[in-house]
Amino acid sequence: RGRPGGAGARPGDPGHAIWKRDFKGACGLFSIELATDQAGADRFVDGLTLFGIGASWGGFESLVMPCNLPAARTATDWSGRGPIIRLHAGLEDAADLIADLEAALERV
Repeated sequence: RGRPGGAGARPGDPGHAIWKRDFKGACGLFSIELATDQAGADRFVDGLTLFGIGASWGGFESLVMPCNLPAARTATDWSGRGPIIRLHAGLEDAADLIADLEAALERV
């Protein structure tokens, strides 16, 4: 019913009324595809200061997890695409998290 990434949670989204009817909240779990190689993805993750490396998406802290999709995909091919980084935005100050991500992107 919702769109990926909880897009309907935003009041200006065309699906917001349906989202509001069917959901009680949204989360900060999302993935990004980087336009770089694995070394660039490693620099991105290693340089983050507010995001810890981890796979527990239920906590309050911000987390990052690099994903190896070419090894995990069986139904479709992922070759030729960039590395995927999964992020969970926690309860830290949003401006601080954004600044941390912007600095990480500049390293890539």
